Amino acid sequence: MESFVEQLVSQDVTLINAVAKLLLSLMLGALIGLERRRKGQIAGLRTFALISMGATLAMLISIYIPQEFFMVKNGDPGRVAAQVISGVGFLGAGAIIQMKGSVRGLTTAAGIWIAACIGLAVGCGMYLIAVIATLLIIFILVNIERIEQRVGFLWEAKIVRLRLHGIVTDLQPARDVMKAHGVHSSDEYVKYDYDSKQTIVNFMVRTRDAMDPSAMFADMSNHLDLASATLTNELNL
Repeated sequence: MESFVEQLVSQDVTLINAVAKLLLSLMLGALIGLERRRKGQIAGLRTFALISMGATLAMLISIYIPQEFFMVKNGDPGRVAAQVISGVGFLGAGAIIQMKGSVRGLTTAAGIWIAACIGLAVGCGMYLIAVIATLLIIFILVNIERIEQRVGFLWEAKIVRLRLHGIVTDLQPARDVMKAHGVHSSDEYVKYDYDSKQTIVNFMVRTRDAMDPSAMFADMSNHLDLASATLTNELNL
């Protein structure tokens, strides 16, 4: 038993501590991925588990090579780690979905990057630090958003798209209604369709999650001749 524990905490790469490190990094990455999957993100449990475990494997290989091969006794284990940190950026970029008017997936991309860091920490034997970092990440992902909602910091960038009957040049009534419902307009794009006699307006706005779009659009229909109204993430003229 004592020999098993010694191998487990040894800085040398052995079969026992390598398997233990891979399993630990798999579990830590899966915990982060579970939270992301709960939020409906595509990158979930399997993705984060693989990233974390893969980074640990890269770190183990980096330590093992100078340990076992005489010709590279002075090798730098940090080189592989550095490549993992830069290389995982491509995965993070793939997790970011850029739409017209908004960007989604930044938090997941950041999670992917730090999951790789956790894998590297496990790979070089920083077990406690890796576990604490995982708990802190889960705390941030689960609780910080609630705190933001509670204190009113959580705003979202949206597009209010209006299709109006006729050629409408005075859009102030729409701005007034949005302001009354706590929706802040920062920019607007207008298209006049003279063939169908319609005006299409896209307002770039910031809004809170609690805002009720149906109430705002109902109020807006009392001031404007609406053909349709949409709250979306995509700019479309």
